[in-house]
Amino acid sequence: MELFSAAFFSALLAVIIINLVLSGDNAIVIGMAARNLPKEQQKKVILWGTLGAIVVRALATVAVVWLLLIPGLMLIGGLLLIWIAYKLLTDDNKHDVKAAHSVMAAVQTVIIADAVMGIDNVLAIAGAAHGSYLLVVLGLLFSVPIVIWGSTLFIKLLNRYPAIIYIGASVLAWTAAKMIAGEKLLKDYFANPFLEWGLVIGIVTGVLLAGKVKQSKQSKQKQVVSS
Repeated sequence: MELFSAAFFSALLAVIIINLVLSGDNAIVIGMAARNLPKEQQKKVILWGTLGAIVVRALATVAVVWLLLIPGLMLIGGLLLIWIAYKLLTDDNKHDVKAAHSVMAAVQTVIIADAVMGIDNVLAIAGAAHGSYLLVVLGLLFSVPIVIWGSTLFIKLLNRYPAIIYIGASVLAWTAAKMIAGEKLLKDYFANPFLEWGLVIGIVTGVLLAGKVKQSKQSKQKQVVSS
């Protein structure tokens, strides 16, 4: 990918959007781990917990970018990403994180919990970066300040404007399709751009429709339970 080309900036935008949409968990984990601490100590947990989690996530993403060069893994990663995009639309995002009673314990809890729950984020960013370590670093640099200071605000925006989730799911599905089409074992099949874009449109549309149908079923079930 040529540096500072249209493809470079579109991939960078995809990395940033994925980072933001999938980093809501980070804010939830921090809040739950630090809820028993005084406000001054909570600020330390937010800073060090988030920075520690991002360092671990960055190292894991770089490793996954390298692993995706192995034939067959782009296809597997793309299929997993389709499932992640679908789950983004249908999950209630319930987490059970124990509250810590010291700054160090809370920071450790944040880093460990984020590492476990951040697998989807790592895979998505690695796929969107198209093998570029520079895109991974730039995407994280752009996203870090927003995740640290604006994650709570971003969660409120998600609750107020549910369409943001659909944008995030679309970007994930688009990234998944590009990963599948870019798989070395399948590259000959998708050499025709019409077939590649047909795959992209089919996967994005399929994920959004499946997510919408699942959401409708979930809302009906909630109405039945509440009535």
